[in-house]
Amino acid sequence: MMDDPLTPGGDADQGPPPSLICPITQELLEDPVIAADGFTYEREAIERWLGMGTNRRSPTTNAPLAHRALVPNRSLASLVHAYRGRLG
Repeated sequence: MMDDPLTPGGDADQGPPPSLICPITQELLEDPVIAADGFTYEREAIERWLGMGTNRRSPTTNAPLAHRALVPNRSLASLVHAYRGRLG
């Protein structure tokens, strides 16, 4: 049986699963987007990061980013929506 991606180890007191947390803000995602490094971030947070001068490095790996385009992560947005629904 496959683990539920919305349950962080089965204990609701542990908070949201790490995959639903923005690596920049450390908060539950609302508008998740994928950056050139392949990681998902909160749109506002990564846009702010990319807007800092000539910053073209990943906030997660510090590797150079090939571009600044952001792609909506619709499947993760659906998981976030489902998780929020479970919270009531």
